[in-house]
Parts: sequence; structure tokens; C-alpha cells
Amino acid sequence: MSPRSKARGLPLHEPSTWFVLALSALFVGLGGLFVLAPRLGAALFGLPAPEGASLGYLPAIGLRDLAFGLYLFALARLATARAVATVLAITTLIPAGDVAIVALERGLSSPGHLLLHAASGATMAAGAAWLFHRSHQGDTSP
Repeated sequence: MSPRSKARGLPLHEPSTWFVLALSALFVGLGGLFVLAPRLGAALFGLPAPEGASLGYLPAIGLRDLAFGLYLFALARLATARAVATVLAITTLIPAGDVAIVALERGLSSPGHLLLHAASGATMAAGAAWLFHRSHQGDTSP
């Protein structure tokens, strides 16, 4: 079979595929929340919503999450496990930065929000490790 005719995308029968699709849906939902209800999104993030024109940054955060969720979906359907794992691994920078932002702004007064962002990063890292492991077991097929 030529590389061009090789099917792409993570197989739907694999639990790792459903993990990636669930992450995709979660980020699309978070993105929608920040776009449609920015103050609620800010509260979930762990920081107060800014006032005035600065409130416009919250939908930008939402669009970032929405785009990331759609990237994950597209990768899950079109790319190899290694490609999805690479994107997840790189994307752990976002929740790591979110932990730092909340910690710098609120200190340890918001442990639930810090834990939420840390858990998000740990989940992405674990998913990346799972998919890297799967791709290194000789399963380089999508």
C-alpha cells in the first residue's frame, strides 16, 4: 500500500482516540463559554473578569481554546498518533502558563483553580505519553 493510500486518523476502536476526542469536545466547550459568557469563563479560569475594553481579551482566550479543540479533532481524524501526541505535549505549555498566571495574580488563595489548570496539564501530558507509547510500539498506523 502506498503512503498516499494509507488511511489517516486515529482508529475509532482505540480508547486513546476517544480520550483525544473528549479533550477536543472539552476545549470546544470551554472556548464557547469564554466567547458566549466571558465573565463566567473568567470565574472558571480563576481570575476576575476585567472591566471595560479589557473584557475583550476573554473571547480571545475562548477562541484559543475553541481552535485548540478543533485542531485536536482534526488531528484525531487525519493524523497519526505521534502527531497528536506531539501537539498535546507542546500544548502542555498553555496550562503550565495558566498555573503561573493564576498563582502570580492570586497566590495560593485559589487552590482549586490552580489544581484545575495543573490537572489540565497533567491530563494533556498523560495523553501525549499514552499516544507516544502507542506510536512507539510499532503502531505507526493512524
